[in-house]
Amino acid sequence: MAAKPFASSADTEAKEQTLEVLADGVYALTAEGDPNVGAIEGEDFVVAFEALATPTAAGEWLAKLREHTDKPIRYLVLSHYHAVRVLGASAFDATVILTHEKTHELIRERGKEDWASEFGRMPRLAKDADSVPGLTWPTQTFADRTTIDLGGDRGELVLEYFGRGHTEGDIVAWLPKQKILFAGDLVEAQAALYTGDAFHRDWAGATLDSVKALEAEMLVGGRGAVSRGRAEVDAAIEQTRNFLDVMIREVGAVHERGGTLKEAFTATHAALVDDYGHWPIFEHCLPFDVSRLWDEFSGIERPVIWTAERDREVWDQLQD
Repeated sequence: MAAKPFASSADTEAKEQTLEVLADGVYALTAEGDPNVGAIEGEDFVVAFEALATPTAAGEWLAKLREHTDKPIRYLVLSHYHAVRVLGASAFDATVILTHEKTHELIRERGKEDWASEFGRMPRLAKDADSVPGLTWPTQTFADRTTIDLGGDRGELVLEYFGRGHTEGDIVAWLPKQKILFAGDLVEAQAALYTGDAFHRDWAGATLDSVKALEAEMLVGGRGAVSRGRAEVDAAIEQTRNFLDVMIREVGAVHERGGTLKEAFTATHAALVDDYGHWPIFEHCLPFDVSRLWDEFSGIERPVIWTAERDREVWDQLQD
């Protein structure tokens, strides 16, 4: 049997992008399982949420947004540090680039390695990779909660940190007046999870509990379609939680009996593939997911830095 292509290296087909107007001045761009982005209009400015992988890719999103609003982008909010979410930031010309304080630390600690890793794993997303001028650095950070007054009768945008999850520094953007939540990669709607930098038990427990407690009526996850209505929102959250719970159960059982990482991967793949295997990036992510969770069970508290070299080693070790 031929070896599986590395990560998403064989995923070369362009995805159809859809700009959706979720409410007056609230926008989401989804793309068939590619990373989602969004924007919220204030009275005389725009808050952009996520930046895509390169300035060229971000510029294409902004061209679509400019069909709806010509207000300047005052804030660029980044939910976490991963390269495909942040390296397009220079296209926005934002006055403020806003992240959680842990995200700033992670960029400093492992941003260069993550850049090389992610562009190697997902070359199609790295559109015009040479357009990236360098690492994206936030100009403002916060610890637990901060708000942006949108002006007029638009209400406020609440940025919150609910604890460790997809990374150490994930935040959500919440519009309480409109009941719309931009959840970043803490929630995926019909897309597999990447958990290579995750804290699985925190994420599956208190972090997702806090996300669910917002009682959003519309949710934009990190990937996948917009969830509309409480039933769809809760389903997306619980689908995310179930993916994590199954991984924790399967990897934990193999680890407890003294098995191998390869055995843990095989058991986890078998347990998830029927429900999740047809969703975007499942085969890509799972080796890295299981490797990180194995480390957690082995007492390695913080994720080991992913490099392009380590990516290949883990892939070759676990994929048939």
